[in-house]
Amino acid sequence: MHSITKSVGNSYKEPEKGSVKLEDIKTVLIVRPNHRLGNQLLLTPIVQEVIKTFPSCEIDLFVKGGVAHPVFQNYHNVKQIIKLPRKPFNNLLKYIAVWFKIKAKKYDLVINGDKNSSSGKLLTQLSRAKLKVFGGVNENIIGITDYKHISKHPIYNLRFFLDKIGLPKNEGQLPVLDIKLNEDEIANGKEILKTITKNNKKTICIYTNATGRKCYSETWWETFYNRLLKEYPDYNIIEMLPIENISKINFKAPNFHSKDIREMGAIIKNTAVFIAADNGVMHLASASLTPTIGFFSYTNPEVYGPYGNGSLALCTNQTNIEDWIGAIDNILS
Repeated sequence: MHSITKSVGNSYKEPEKGSVKLEDIKTVLIVRPNHRLGNQLLLTPIVQEVIKTFPSCEIDLFVKGGVAHPVFQNYHNVKQIIKLPRKPFNNLLKYIAVWFKIKAKKYDLVINGDKNSSSGKLLTQLSRAKLKVFGGVNENIIGITDYKHISKHPIYNLRFFLDKIGLPKNEGQLPVLDIKLNEDEIANGKEILKTITKNNKKTICIYTNATGRKCYSETWWETFYNRLLKEYPDYNIIEMLPIENISKINFKAPNFHSKDIREMGAIIKNTAVFIAADNGVMHLASASLTPTIGFFSYTNPEVYGPYGNGSLALCTNQTNIEDWIGAIDNILS
């Protein structure tokens, strides 16, 4: 697919500089056809960037599966979430119909949210819009230190594109992941956390699950958990359990299990630091605006690492447990 679509967008001609005004951008489509929780959360910064640049615009999202609904529940500029079925070959007619739905509406701006998505490029090409950001690697942003990050790259691309066509670009700090928890959700999360800890001490939360090669062993997690107990006796150490209801520390810590994404985020929001390997829940913690430590041994932290709110990505192949404890100390202090 990458070979087939590598030239998609090459024939696109940008409008002449100065021919487009900011007030012309009223409808925006952002394309990210992926069903994973992490990938939908990683889309929140580009959505915030679009809203900040075009405050009165209406945004449609083209995604896969239904997880985008709770993620963008409190984004009032998001008017429509167009969903591909998660299993396209089981819903082939619906899958094709959703693709062609893109042609039914004319947009002012279309953004491909992932430069590595072949279907994202094709959908951007298929869409009806004068302004299109295909999301390829642009030589003008390669010099930027963090341009490789999957959330930041589309923002840098959009800023460069707007500047090139003569529109004012946002020069401010890049947005962080954010599911925009409201006060009621956060208060509810605080009450749930209190039923788990049964005290008013600050809390460190760990999440020991991950997929494939990103997952650390039970021995690794038990060693780390025991060290946390030793280093932080004045803190609660709790574990958030995955949907499979499994624990790499054999349920030794007080724990909780929820299938509600926003409830999970609200509980995390009330903790002092969240610690996990690279996975969707790590990104959920980051999107809850909680200091997050992500452990990386396989995937690239330059692309997927948590950022903002004091968050850190630690390569466990290049650091040791003393470094990890030091990083936690810095956050807690």
